[in-house]
Amino acid sequence: MDEPVSHATEHPDLKRGIGPYLLLFFVLGDIVGAGIYALVGEVGAAVGGAIWSAFLFAFVLAVFTASSYAELVTKYPRAGGSATYINNAFRSPFISFMVAFAVMASSITSACVLTLAFSGDYLSQFVGIPTLVAAVIFLIVVCLINFYGISESVRINVILTCIEVFGLLLIVAIGVAALGTGTGDPGRAFEFKEGGSVLVALLGGAVLAFYALIGFDDSVNVAEEVRHPNRIYPRAIFGGLLVAGLVYLLVTFTASMVVPTGQLAASDGPLLEVVQRGPIEIPLKLFAAIALLAVSNGALINMIMASRVVYGMGDQAVLPTVFSRVHRGRQTPWVAIAFTAAIALILLVTVGRNEDALDTLASTTVVLLLLAFVMVNVSVLVLRSDTVEHEHFQTPAVFPILGIGVSLALLGYQAVSDITVFGLAALLLVLGLILYGVNFLAKRSMDQEPPRAQE
Repeated sequence: MDEPVSHATEHPDLKRGIGPYLLLFFVLGDIVGAGIYALVGEVGAAVGGAIWSAFLFAFVLAVFTASSYAELVTKYPRAGGSATYINNAFRSPFISFMVAFAVMASSITSACVLTLAFSGDYLSQFVGIPTLVAAVIFLIVVCLINFYGISESVRINVILTCIEVFGLLLIVAIGVAALGTGTGDPGRAFEFKEGGSVLVALLGGAVLAFYALIGFDDSVNVAEEVRHPNRIYPRAIFGGLLVAGLVYLLVTFTASMVVPTGQLAASDGPLLEVVQRGPIEIPLKLFAAIALLAVSNGALINMIMASRVVYGMGDQAVLPTVFSRVHRGRQTPWVAIAFTAAIALILLVTVGRNEDALDTLASTTVVLLLLAFVMVNVSVLVLRSDTVEHEHFQTPAVFPILGIGVSLALLGYQAVSDITVFGLAALLLVLGLILYGVNFLAKRSMDQEPPRAQE
């Protein structure tokens, strides 16, 4: 039996509409997305032709922290994810809030990355709508789907995940054909960037490649909507990572073999370049449509996660309890959805205007998540003495230790290579600090009001 879930506030329970296969596709769909469809060229610019090596390095690094999430989500199967674990470990509302805000902000910045990717070169294959206008419309549609329902959202996710994996398999097929016809250059896939050490190149590529592998962390925020979470989460998290990692290695090897690294780095739609130059005739519009669906899927999942983090904070009384309100008809956290949608739109129409917005937002997402990953890995070690009545997954102690070291190393590299990204991350965290003070005062006032009827 799963441990009963108790709530800090009284409201209808979230619907447990996610089973093992839906959860696996949820994790896989969150990992496989714009990271591979839009950032392959950027990784190539950092590491050289050996793009696959950066993805392999990032995959190994991700496993350490994924194992910590697998232990914590099966030990404490509640919405709120990282914030819940930090709160259990340190019993500090302030620390919990700041970590939760960093995770929420990372989901929103990631959704903005995917929204901009949707509105760029892939969409231009069909229409000539201004990027920012298309991005705003697209984001609104995503948030409406999020409100409509979790079961409907994850079923849409299954369909879109199958489509986006199919698109990546088309790239793999191009690679096989290129090897068979001799039209590719396999040697290019083993070339590292000239003028620097291999380790520095790997770190540079791994920071961006790490963005393409995040997603396992998002899934823990729907723990209250998963059936038997203590049994199925480890298989879903590690299974999704493994499938995504294998596909990524094949796709990046193909991309390097078929298209010169410089050309990949110069394109906003690098996999379109592979389709165009490959020996298999695949209509560009067909692949562009697949890519659009892929980034749509990632944007949907990220906005689901951002809203569930806010819902979890409201449910735990870290935020005013208004954020834990659940729509009686749709059984979704409608206030949290509206709040995160508003923040995403503001971020999109400000930062999204810059030419390098996609790279900046992607790197900011990684920085925010790495900060949270450090705290999550520390929490695993702190909570080892906390026993629960139900069985749960337990990771070897060395994994969270390695996860802490890896996260700090990547943060250090990012600080040296591009401090402006830290500026945006710091700005978001300062905003969180301000909101903590405002919400602390608002919470005291709102919690004194009589309960309102549910919508």
